Amino acid sequence: MIGRNLKNVLVVSFGFLSLFTAYGGLQSLQSSLNAEEGMGVISLSVVYASIIVSSMFLPHILIKNLGCKWTIVASMCCYITYSFGNLYPGWATLIPTSAILGLGGSPLWSAKCTYLTISGNRQAEKDNKKNEDTINMYFGVFFFIFQSSAVWGNLMSSLIFGQDAEIANIPEDQFQYCGAALCEDEFIQSGNSTRPAQHLVNTLLGCYIGVGVLAVIVVAVFLDNIDRDMAREFRSNRTPFCDTFLATFKLLKDKRLLMLIPLTMYSGFEQSFLSGEYTKNYVTCALGIHFVGYSMICFGAVNSLCSFAFGRLARYTGRIPLFCLAAVTNLSCIIALLLWRPHPDQLPVFFVFPALWGMADAVWQTQTNALYGILFADHKEAAFANYRMWESLGFVIAFAYSTFICLSIKLYILLAMLILTMITYLMVEYHHHKNPVSSESLTLNTITEKEKDTYIEEDIPKQTKM
Repeated sequence: MIGRNLKNVLVVSFGFLSLFTAYGGLQSLQSSLNAEEGMGVISLSVVYASIIVSSMFLPHILIKNLGCKWTIVASMCCYITYSFGNLYPGWATLIPTSAILGLGGSPLWSAKCTYLTISGNRQAEKDNKKNEDTINMYFGVFFFIFQSSAVWGNLMSSLIFGQDAEIANIPEDQFQYCGAALCEDEFIQSGNSTRPAQHLVNTLLGCYIGVGVLAVIVVAVFLDNIDRDMAREFRSNRTPFCDTFLATFKLLKDKRLLMLIPLTMYSGFEQSFLSGEYTKNYVTCALGIHFVGYSMICFGAVNSLCSFAFGRLARYTGRIPLFCLAAVTNLSCIIALLLWRPHPDQLPVFFVFPALWGMADAVWQTQTNALYGILFADHKEAAFANYRMWESLGFVIAFAYSTFICLSIKLYILLAMLILTMITYLMVEYHHHKNPVSSESLTLNTITEKEKDTYIEEDIPKQTKM
């Protein structure tokens, strides 16, 4: 029988699966679907710039006042607006909806991470297990389900756009402009970037809006409000607004967080490269936009499976070997992408890169989230707000220079960030090894007496209550 905590993890996971089936699919298509004047990429840059702004003050305020559940619900509604904005793409529709989505982005992810960490700590105490193992397992389960959203969202786009009879054949001389061979301003626009028929785009967006609304319903109806009493107590205590506002920045005094910034930013760099650069300059250029979904399905499927596997494997190997595996995988892919000249005759290769990228990303996502939850267990909301803020800065920088520099330079920047990331990450692990956080302290002290009472009360069958 599934316990209450695992049930809640599954509800959160399937809610995010449904929501990001829509947003993930749209993000993969933006650089190709709204390529005019770089509008699609700029809209994504606005999304993550807005997330940075919201990370500065919204997560802590919303989570403390509304609780994790209702913060997630409200933030999900912000994501749905982006699908509506794409129905009539233009600067007046995409930019405002991108900003709205971004404002909900940081509270959404911070509330999710806080919720999973609280659930993991409670279950670890209940089972008398090491809390790191339970938290890792819960994040592994979440990302196993969540990352499969890339499969369903991109499958939708590929099946719907594949019905377009207007898709043109790509001339042979076009392939010399694909990959890292030449700069983007030398790229000759051709049949590969032809926008699908508008009725097909509207059909896809209608499906995306539908699954987004489903996500809100699932979470609102089935997710337990586990920190309701803490939120109520916080509101009654009237904590000074200034203290709440500055909570995210106060945590920057911790040198462990400062050393984690490159790792967190790299997560944004590597995800934006795959969704913004690889899909446009390799897949769309050589195969056409209708293949973008299929290539990203490989990313999502491998990412999902590896997230689940690594979440469980971490208890036996520890984090360091997994991070090293991800680094070596990304390093190999970056070097290969610098040398590869994509051509339709090499069709399987187009799917190998996203698959390897998905395996590495599974480590960056599951282990970095779990690491934040473990190192900053007493300041979960502020820690995960910082996580989202610095990851979003990586997205913003990568999307911002997307239309200005050559693809080969972008790959070298990604390579430099990877090297810096591993250096600073290993410094964090060394510091943690020399100054370990007591497992008993994490398990017992991060759960307040109010949480313990609530937890015990929730586990009493309703029919036994008087």
